[in-house]
Amino acid sequence: MAVDYTVIVVYLAGMLAMGWWGMRRAKSKSEFLVAGRRLGPWMYSGTMAAIVLGGASTIGGVGLGYQYGLSGAWMVFTIGLGLLALSVFFSARIARLKVYTVSEMLDLRYGGRAGVISGVVMWAYTLMLAVTSTIAYATIFDVIFDMNRTLAIILGGSIVVAYSTLGGMWSITLTDMVQFVVKTIGVLLLLLPIAVVKAGGFGEMKAKLPTEYFDPLGIGGETIFTYVLIYTFGMLIGQDIWQRVFTARSDKVARYGGTVAGTYCLVYAIAGAVIGTAAKVMYPKLPSADAAFATIVKDELPMGVRGLVLAAALAAVMSTSSGALIACATVANNDIWSRLRGVVAPKEEGEAHDEVKGNRLFILIMGIAVVCIAIALNDVVQALTVAYNLLVAGLLVPILGGLLWKRGTAEGALAAVVAGGLSVIGLMWGYGILANEPIYYGLLISLGVYVVVSLATKPTDANILAAWRERLAGRGAEEAEPEAPVAV
Repeated sequence: MAVDYTVIVVYLAGMLAMGWWGMRRAKSKSEFLVAGRRLGPWMYSGTMAAIVLGGASTIGGVGLGYQYGLSGAWMVFTIGLGLLALSVFFSARIARLKVYTVSEMLDLRYGGRAGVISGVVMWAYTLMLAVTSTIAYATIFDVIFDMNRTLAIILGGSIVVAYSTLGGMWSITLTDMVQFVVKTIGVLLLLLPIAVVKAGGFGEMKAKLPTEYFDPLGIGGETIFTYVLIYTFGMLIGQDIWQRVFTARSDKVARYGGTVAGTYCLVYAIAGAVIGTAAKVMYPKLPSADAAFATIVKDELPMGVRGLVLAAALAAVMSTSSGALIACATVANNDIWSRLRGVVAPKEEGEAHDEVKGNRLFILIMGIAVVCIAIALNDVVQALTVAYNLLVAGLLVPILGGLLWKRGTAEGALAAVVAGGLSVIGLMWGYGILANEPIYYGLLISLGVYVVVSLATKPTDANILAAWRERLAGRGAEEAEPEAPVAV
């Protein structure tokens, strides 16, 4: 394993080095939180694909392929569909707003009264997303170094917190580009063909497995529908995704770069399912479907290649973890703490505030909290389900309603956030966290409350709507930032 260890150590050292480089670049709030809004199509596509394809998409996607065959691709496939929908229909307008958080968008659209509550919901979602990604380090480091779970979480989490705190979005962008390349080589170009060959080819796979393993809808229509509600719609409204849209240098980059990234996700989804199906042929009686990825990597790949593929899995986890962490810290600082600080201790006129230092401190604080929660928490699936259910039931309707329906009001948006969030919590309590009913009924309740309350209250002020349309058109939101080279 010496060669594999070397590959992993070099990779981790490279992540820290890029954090140090990013620290020298991130000199303003815009540079630190959204990479100066200067990313070109190549970097934008790579980093967007990196953040949405995390440990759940890689290790979990292979596990679903092991359990259900080719239809196991649907979870990651719906993530790709969500990214495509975001990029084609909404990303250009989102990029032109020139904001930092989803809650700021809601404030602009509804007149400054929706931000705090929506910020709390989004903070809870991004926190749990970062926690579940951090827990995944335990699985990977156990395969690599046979490491204790707690120590693995501390090691992996510390590296991500370090480079994210140092350089903010610039560090995360650079590390995500490396992670995108490593994932492409490790999973698509190496693990996929090796797994198929080791399983005897597609003919042998079809001969040894039940026919339902090759049924595109074998996982079940209800499951696919639930994936669409949670992951496709989740891609449309998550702070971690929107914050990447904000990094695009233009609305065209956001649209076309995101379309490329979404298409890549569809290919990645199929690859994971095929790898899992091949693992089922080679190891028909694994104790857990999620062990399929680690088992095939550990037993079937030659040294060096094994290290690169494990680095790919580590890259998948780190990209999602770092993206969720900076999103969590951005929301905590800009949407929650800044508002509370303004109420408790208003800033004196002319008082200077180092926004980069403040955001860096919040990343460090949130990072420590994420590592501690990850150590204490065991059930990744339940934590992630709670996070996505809260996000979609609480915020999907107010956000899409604000973008698509001019009659939506601040009162309707706030009522929808509260009703959707509380109802989905109550329904999860009644039906069970992993049940499908909470998200179904929670969304319907949120939609019904939004429409009824909006129609029953006074329409949004015409001046607010006029300012909103100006921002959507890309006017009235220029930031005073120093000129810098545009990232490709």
